[in-house]
Amino acid sequence: MNVYVDGYNLYHGCFSNKDKPEWRQFRWLDLARFSAAILENMGANADCNRIRYFTSRAVSIKNDPDITPETITRQDIYWRALGTIANLTIHKGMFTAHAKQRYLADPAGHPSRPRFATPHRTVRVVLREEKGSDVNLAAYLLLDAFKDDYDVAVVVTNDSDLAEPIALVRRELGKKVAIVNPRASYTAVGLRNTADEYYEVRRWMLEESQFPERLSDGNGVISKPSTW
Repeated sequence: MNVYVDGYNLYHGCFSNKDKPEWRQFRWLDLARFSAAILENMGANADCNRIRYFTSRAVSIKNDPDITPETITRQDIYWRALGTIANLTIHKGMFTAHAKQRYLADPAGHPSRPRFATPHRTVRVVLREEKGSDVNLAAYLLLDAFKDDYDVAVVVTNDSDLAEPIALVRRELGKKVAIVNPRASYTAVGLRNTADEYYEVRRWMLEESQFPERLSDGNGVISKPSTW
């Protein structure tokens, strides 16, 4: 059984969700223990063969309110901690930031059914986008299936862009796929009826899957960031 973790979805579903602020204390997440908790929650009698973690390096731009030098340092520390997990590989995409002109939305419109403000007006905005992680996840999910590296794939995501690769793995390669949704209570429309099984990330799965405060690798001691 292989586990494929969409790092962007996991972070924003569990650790930057305004509905679950108390979950932010669990950012020091040991993905090996987390994967074991997922399998326990599934009732699966199997070992985790491989963990693939898909992420992108944070990029800070001038006057950035969200990503600071400390944010990047914390990410580096966390990646070092993940590097101590023998069967885990990190696959890196990239973040890009562009200034673009965009139309303003009508503030009275529903978030999922937006409409343009009238009269039409535009504003110049900073648009930050993650590039590559979903494509990388899809590529390795298919590659590993072709290589017969797993019988069951567990995909931690709520990204509907992954619906077709998951469908191909099941239909063409005969593999089973379970989706673990980090956003809880809401499954992206495109992912519904795509996988064999669906689960949600639960608080206990995060709470019981923390790295120790201090651990070490070949470069020395790794300490949990003080602000985590």
